[in-house]
Amino acid sequence: MKKLAIFAVLTVMMLMTGVSTYAMGDGADCACVINGATGEVIFSKNINKKHAMASTTKIMTAIIAIERCNMDEVVTVSANAANQEGSSAYVAENMQLYMRDMLYGLMLNSGNDAAVAIAEHVAGSVEAFADLMNEKTLELGLRNTHFVNPNGLDDPEHYTTAADLALIARYAMANPDFREIVGTLTYQAQPLNAAEILYFANHNKMFELYPDVTGIKTGFTQSTGRCLVSSAKRDGMEFIAVTLGDNDDWNDHMQMLDYAFSEHYPKKVIESGMKVKVAQIDGKSYNMVAAGDFTMPLKENGRVCIDVISHIANNLQSPINEGEKVGYLEICCNGVTVGNVDIISESEIHNVSDIRFKNSFYSSFIHIIKRLLV
Repeated sequence: MKKLAIFAVLTVMMLMTGVSTYAMGDGADCACVINGATGEVIFSKNINKKHAMASTTKIMTAIIAIERCNMDEVVTVSANAANQEGSSAYVAENMQLYMRDMLYGLMLNSGNDAAVAIAEHVAGSVEAFADLMNEKTLELGLRNTHFVNPNGLDDPEHYTTAADLALIARYAMANPDFREIVGTLTYQAQPLNAAEILYFANHNKMFELYPDVTGIKTGFTQSTGRCLVSSAKRDGMEFIAVTLGDNDDWNDHMQMLDYAFSEHYPKKVIESGMKVKVAQIDGKSYNMVAAGDFTMPLKENGRVCIDVISHIANNLQSPINEGEKVGYLEICCNGVTVGNVDIISESEIHNVSDIRFKNSFYSSFIHIIKRLLV
């Protein structure tokens, strides 16, 4: 893909409003809620304090496995994996499952056995997999998180912060496979070499308690206490909440998410069908359009700078079918990429040998800016 140009910069000034004064996260050692699109911290309590994370560890375990494996790879359970203590996916020694099925056992049942089976399959050992987990934290720019295992069993060198864990969750939720898994309530898996069917059920009660929940992961050990990472999406806006060491986590998460939604309103930055480019071929014009919407949560009392950058493939081949992807729009907020929207051809194009593009995006985007400023 080739970066062409920055077409528009939007600066929106909103009116100041009063900040909610009701208490949140009272029961938590550490807590925060962030904007799922931008990563902006909306509420925090001891946000950078190092704390054990219990099974919320498995967020990182899952995303590493998803990024490094095909979902149809076969995972064979070792004796070491099958004999893990604590919560279980009930996988037995020598049992074989597809990686996809193992990940459901990991995230829904919170299987410590599944976590070790995945780690051994991906990296050969728990220790080598922990190295991959720590490499990923550095890649994400996180400096207050350290992993020694894939399941979250207690260890003094296994810790995170509410801030880091929220950003790990935000990163993971950008992956469609991860998002689908943590948003599933129940799942059945058929081992490849056994007649027994495994039944997995999501332990996240936020699905019962709060509207529009999209995930993510519970955690608990006696010494760590209750840990929870939750997310909810409404009107195109998604927020992620984290608590560590919180005996009242369900209520605290509902309060934090309520606060986040009350402090923001949704605005479409990109609209499906909006013209991005006009292709000129043999005297004819063909529209390249946005394939979908992109909504930004905007604060009533905030300032935000949005850049939209068009990327068009530099090796387009004939013919281009109607609806075929030809590039993408990159949406940046305050200099950080927060999302992408595909650019597609509005119609079929038989010959692209002498294709030339003319910008159409600027005028469309300015129209949206004017509506944002109303």
